[in-house]
Amino acid sequence: MAQKEAGMHIDLNADVGEGCGDDAALLRWVSSASIACGGHAGGEASMREALRLCRLHGVAAGAHPSYLDPEHFGRRELDWRGLPVAEQMAAQIENLQALAREEGVTLRHVKPHGALYNQAAREPELAALIARTVRRLDPQLALYGLAGSALTAAARQAGLRAVQEAFADRAYQDGLSLLPRSQPGSLLHEPEAAIAQVLRALRQQVLIDHQGRRWPLQADSFCLHGDSQDAAQLAARLHDGLRQAGVRLLSPSVDT
Repeated sequence: MAQKEAGMHIDLNADVGEGCGDDAALLRWVSSASIACGGHAGGEASMREALRLCRLHGVAAGAHPSYLDPEHFGRRELDWRGLPVAEQMAAQIENLQALAREEGVTLRHVKPHGALYNQAAREPELAALIARTVRRLDPQLALYGLAGSALTAAARQAGLRAVQEAFADRAYQDGLSLLPRSQPGSLLHEPEAAIAQVLRALRQQVLIDHQGRRWPLQADSFCLHGDSQDAAQLAARLHDGLRQAGVRLLSPSVDT
């Protein structure tokens, strides 16, 4: 459990720079942000804007690379063995790194997006490829992955800081996988449900799936999806609810 003598803490992260939602409002309430860098969404203007907002609000900035598949918003699973995944990822991260230097921001982490993230969670070979790519670019970068997945295991094996991620705004199914977006109830829109999910993981190291089953969970970070219409409002409520419960928001990528 993410706990210190000063009390409980957790990272609240958001995916931003995707051309939807209200990043300016959302980034007031989170501690880390993963910025789309051209694979599924994002361009120079949106990346610069997100970096400037991160600097303004003291939010740890990271890269959110994906398959080069903007038509499907990076959510279509692909046969990665036939693709130059490492090169595509590296190009996206390096592009954001260059802009970050110009904006006076240090990139702190990498979090793959969409299908790339989900496939790496369960495919050790892809997870290892991603971890090697990140380490080659900058071994100081943390690597976010689904808690307990092949991706966080690969990050540790590569000598990277692994950030175990769970989701504040998504429902879960069997084996701590996310309930598909196509199914009813896959998104948690009620702030009370999201707050309860985060606090339960912190206090009890347990997550309850959509069928009421309990699963052990250790998480360093909880994600909010910035492309949801109510993301900023949900982030504000989560921020306030967690603070009232005595939980600090703190990015694991800078918590040394």
